Amino acid sequence: MLKCVLILILIFVFFLACSKPDITMLQVKSPDGTLSLTFRLQEGAPTYEVARFNQPVIKTSRLGFIFKPADSFNFFKIVRSANTSFDGTWTQVWGEKKEIRNNYNELRVDLREIVKPRRKMILVFRLFDDGLGFRYEFPEQRNLTEFDIMDELTEFTLADDATAWWIPAYEWNRYEYLYQSNTTSELDTVHTPVTFETTDGLFMSIHEAALTDYSSMTLKNSGGTTLKADLVPWSDGIRVKAKTPMVTPWRTIQIADDAGGLITSYLILNLNEPNKIEDTSWIQPGKYIGIWWEMHLNTATWGSGPNHGATTENTKHYIDFAAKYGFDGVLVEGWNVGWDGDWTAEGDKFQFTIPYPDFDIDEVTRYAKRKGVRLIGHHETGAAVLNYEKQLQDAFQYYQDLGVRVVKTGYVGNDPSIKRIDENGQEQWEWHHGQFMVRHYRKVVEEAAKHKIMIDAHEPIKDTGIRRTYPNMMTREGARGQEYNAWDPDGGNPPEHETILPFTRLLAGPMDFTPGIFDLLYEEVRPNNRVNTTLAKQLALYVVLYSPLHMAADLPENYEANPEPFRFILDVPTDWNDTKVLHARIGDYITIARQDRNSDDWYLGSLTDENGRNLQAALSFLEPNQQYVAEVYRDGIDADWQTNPYAIDITEMLVDHNASLTLRLAPGGGQAIRFRKATLKDVNRLTVK
Repeated sequence: MLKCVLILILIFVFFLACSKPDITMLQVKSPDGTLSLTFRLQEGAPTYEVARFNQPVIKTSRLGFIFKPADSFNFFKIVRSANTSFDGTWTQVWGEKKEIRNNYNELRVDLREIVKPRRKMILVFRLFDDGLGFRYEFPEQRNLTEFDIMDELTEFTLADDATAWWIPAYEWNRYEYLYQSNTTSELDTVHTPVTFETTDGLFMSIHEAALTDYSSMTLKNSGGTTLKADLVPWSDGIRVKAKTPMVTPWRTIQIADDAGGLITSYLILNLNEPNKIEDTSWIQPGKYIGIWWEMHLNTATWGSGPNHGATTENTKHYIDFAAKYGFDGVLVEGWNVGWDGDWTAEGDKFQFTIPYPDFDIDEVTRYAKRKGVRLIGHHETGAAVLNYEKQLQDAFQYYQDLGVRVVKTGYVGNDPSIKRIDENGQEQWEWHHGQFMVRHYRKVVEEAAKHKIMIDAHEPIKDTGIRRTYPNMMTREGARGQEYNAWDPDGGNPPEHETILPFTRLLAGPMDFTPGIFDLLYEEVRPNNRVNTTLAKQLALYVVLYSPLHMAADLPENYEANPEPFRFILDVPTDWNDTKVLHARIGDYITIARQDRNSDDWYLGSLTDENGRNLQAALSFLEPNQQYVAEVYRDGIDADWQTNPYAIDITEMLVDHNASLTLRLAPGGGQAIRFRKATLKDVNRLTVK
């Protein structure tokens, strides 16, 4: 009897040891242990939560989907899971930092539906020390081939009713709104990146990475501090049209102790695929001027006529200026047929290989080549995307044959204003940021790469880091830029605007803000508008607002009338080896120092809002045991953006690694500094001085 009991016990223990427990919770930590993520199945529904130093940052938040028709895809069991780690460094073709460390711990969770048809989904979580990303993967499978996503259930439930900086989604003017700040619980539906400061002083930004063939994610408040993914829909209400195998974009949360830590986080780039362009020798950052600002001032026109800006004669004038001062390119807007009439409503009239009669593009490009300058091309579509796609290959080939290496694209149109033809031959109107347009923007970048052309996209899809994969995607607009100062009925961008952009829009990627306006008032041509900064702040923007292609946006004569401050625009590079944030307070002030990738020089830019400030800048980023000449461009003693915006002091001084500078910023002002290694001649000259 006892022997039988022992045998039964052994059999029970054997089966207990061999059976797999029903796992419903998994965890992963960041490499240094600061962040932890817990994944759970709660009654079959996937959720996650995030803690930092064991304190909740994101409380329990849902994951999953609803497919068409009313098919809830969020009741699963865990089939398997795996934890892996990665630590490596890669080199940016160009960027704000040359060498990028990519260090994360990954949790991969394979899920299968509890009930038929038992479809599969994989969740991948990557934890970095400065944040995390997660995405959904749908492997190839018999029970899931083509499918329509009607809703993504992803939530971000903040543990704190944090202050948020945001712009509205689903409005007519795309991303081009002034940023507002409210508590999270007061938000409605907002674009990403959206940036948060918690009551404990922690900073976060929610965005997405590697947006490829999917709808853009906005965030909708679903109660309290819970923000839910709200995918921009197609005109038929479907959010995403998909087929397996497929992966979604990464949903990203960047986290830092201070606002500057968000700026120096490269998490979004790390979540994108490596560079796919083998030969990148033609991809070159630089600075340009162009036939552009005069149209915004209404002294020239895009359309043909007596005040046409894009004439052969006027373009040669700009080319001469560019050649004289070493600019890489000249942008010409309004050169091609289609600008006459209401082009914002009649974009189908644009012809991308037919110039106006008064613009001899062959002569202009030959002239530019002789001068060592390249034409920068321009494709405004008026949001008539089908017309553009029909001509896309020919348009890029046309420019390639002319030696053009950069094309600025534009999609001006009130959202939703993108026309497409559906499978029934009917016209449909799409949002700029839905899947239809995400596909289009990527198509343009890939087609441009085939023709060795770089892209500067205006009215774009937001940046999600694809510049790593396609480094010919150089820069884009996607926020209120300088042009609003020329004609905005409300008077342009307020002084705080540029102190918010680095912590919001620019967390996504570079921005073609078009800085460098020297004639700040232009009373004769636009008496109700002006640039709401000091002159020194316009210089500082070149360092603070990163772009690999920076425009010197003003008219040539305004630069030649101010040769001393113009010197900084000529000197400042657009490709960096390293970036340091010295001061950072969202909406108040910011100071950034960047090291030139091609020399030993450092550059510093500092901005303030409408309030004047004194900031102390430690120069510990400079090389030790080395003296530098600081070439300082600062607000004059009585400078003020409202009453005396032109007052500027330009001086030199010797500094070193141990020095600290007082940055005096006038109301609406800024300061720009170039640091170059001192020669013996410099030391003798400045010591005597």
